[in-house]
Amino acid sequence: MSELFGPHPSAEALIAELDDVTAGFAIFYGTFSTWECRPGLWLEDLYVPQRFRRAGIGRALLQHLAALTVERGCARLEWSALDWNEPALAFYEMLGATRLSEWELHRLDGEALKRVAGPAQAP
Repeated sequence: MSELFGPHPSAEALIAELDDVTAGFAIFYGTFSTWECRPGLWLEDLYVPQRFRRAGIGRALLQHLAALTVERGCARLEWSALDWNEPALAFYEMLGATRLSEWELHRLDGEALKRVAGPAQAP
């Protein structure tokens, strides 16, 4: 957990409470756009347990994160969502978020990451 709460956190967290009970969270971190030449924020995870959904928790978390994005002078707030998660996709669409269908997400991990990393070399 030092990645979130240690001296040099890699990400930040917003915690939502309803009646003094944790009702959801958002994990996010900074990005940079060479196109905009400005920083941005990436929402890594937004989670609201089923029993708290439809209580405005997700909207409140995104509203707070959008306000942070503006306050920090960022060009945009971005995230990805699984194509089968229809409730989330409908929620984001209701908020006015744009789906970027022209972008394809890529990932290197596990053995592929190690293979591409190869032996450490000086630039």
